[in-house]
Amino acid sequence: MPDAPSPTGFLLVDKPAGPTSHDVVEDARTRLKTMEIGHTGTLDPMATGLLVLAIGRATAILQFLEWDKGYLGTAKLGVETDSLDATGKILATRAVTCTADQAAAAFKALLGTRRQRPPMVSAVKVKGKRLHTLARKGKTVERPERTITVSKAEVVRVALPEVEFFVDVSSGTYVRVLAEEAGRALGCGAHLCALRRTRVGPFKVEDAVKPGEIDVKRLRPPAEALAHLPEFALEEGQAQAVAHGRVVRWTGTGLVRMTRDGKLMAVGEGDGKVAKPRRVFPEGL
Repeated sequence: MPDAPSPTGFLLVDKPAGPTSHDVVEDARTRLKTMEIGHTGTLDPMATGLLVLAIGRATAILQFLEWDKGYLGTAKLGVETDSLDATGKILATRAVTCTADQAAAAFKALLGTRRQRPPMVSAVKVKGKRLHTLARKGKTVERPERTITVSKAEVVRVALPEVEFFVDVSSGTYVRVLAEEAGRALGCGAHLCALRRTRVGPFKVEDAVKPGEIDVKRLRPPAEALAHLPEFALEEGQAQAVAHGRVVRWTGTGLVRMTRDGKLMAVGEGDGKVAKPRRVFPEGL
């Protein structure tokens, strides 16, 4: 009897508070009987919400996904911690003298593009070492800033000293840094005391499964992850050329889904004249 085909697709998991993202990945490997699993961004143990896992051959398209994300967060004003969230050591406490309207305005002001420095407790690597590993040793190093964009910033509830807020942010944004920034603007400091990821690109947490419900039948087609890209339906001759890595005529620019009979044959990139395959899937995804 031939071996069962390896599972391929995207798995949406609603992570509870407590487990690490790695714990969820390891559980998925056991339940799906595959080691080939990637992800589109981890969540801290205290955070809940959407983890998007790429399974099997779907991992090959992760390099083309720079999705924005949606978060529902709660910040506590007047308390600063060394981790910028509720898991850290309290560094300072200050009186919260602002009004509810002033607090709401500070969080709405997060909207826009700015430079952001990753916190020391993040998983970012500096000179080959993860920042949180250095932080546990009591070390602080210079971290390169990155450009981030907050495309939506809405205040859901103000019950001082807490502010519940929703943000849509670019990939790589640290919401705890945004909360700290708002607290600093209010003059009392703040830390993130709760966080839930509600969206990753086209995927929503409402469509996710609990860790105990992980099953191969829950996988989403890889093509769903690339639905935001224009589609180039290949003719037979073009499909053969693409399968061998050759360019084909296409007047579009940027990344493109190259399909044949509904299957993803390649992810290409156009320059206005031709499209060059960046990653080919000869058997289709």
